[in-house]
Amino acid sequence: MHFMARGAEAILYRKDGELIKKRIKKSYRIEEIDTKLRKERTNREVRLLIEAKRNGVNVPSVIKKDIKNTKIIMEFIDGEILRDKLESLNANEFKNVCKQIGESISKLHKAGIVHGDLTTSNMMLKDGKVYFIDFGLGRFSSKIEDFAVDLHLLKEALIAKHNKTWERALKEILSNYSHPKKDGILKRLEEIEKRGRYSKRVI
Repeated sequence: MHFMARGAEAILYRKDGELIKKRIKKSYRIEEIDTKLRKERTNREVRLLIEAKRNGVNVPSVIKKDIKNTKIIMEFIDGEILRDKLESLNANEFKNVCKQIGESISKLHKAGIVHGDLTTSNMMLKDGKVYFIDFGLGRFSSKIEDFAVDLHLLKEALIAKHNKTWERALKEILSNYSHPKKDGILKRLEEIEKRGRYSKRVI
């Protein structure tokens, strides 16, 4: 088993063609509460991955869930992190990747799934296809506010990591984003940005 990464919530290992995600104990929480939370979050992430795939989004396949030990065994996507690749794509590849991102977010939101951490660090590029990974902060929702926050987080991440291309990327993503409540979602996105600017001025 090969250690890959340790995040705030989990440790990732790779074994053959599988990725093992194990949620770690939090010593600052009461043990019973900690165990309950880790089990709930593990179960929710499994459900999100299965539902996302069922709705046509490229995500790792769940191979096995071990809720008791707060562990998910899933397909290892052997590609490149999009964060490290986006800037070097040619014009056609760039457009195609952003189109895929917009279409994938559409499928998630239409299925009532909020990713919760939409960044190019949580997207993989393999054989020209974009895969969404790490649904650890995801949840099920049908609220316009939650979908708008998802898009807002993506915009913030693009500005932070891809300051030369973020506007082009966002324009392409949003032009390929479809939802029955798209107008309301984009209006709420503007409101969230205004709130953010106001808060910064007040501070």
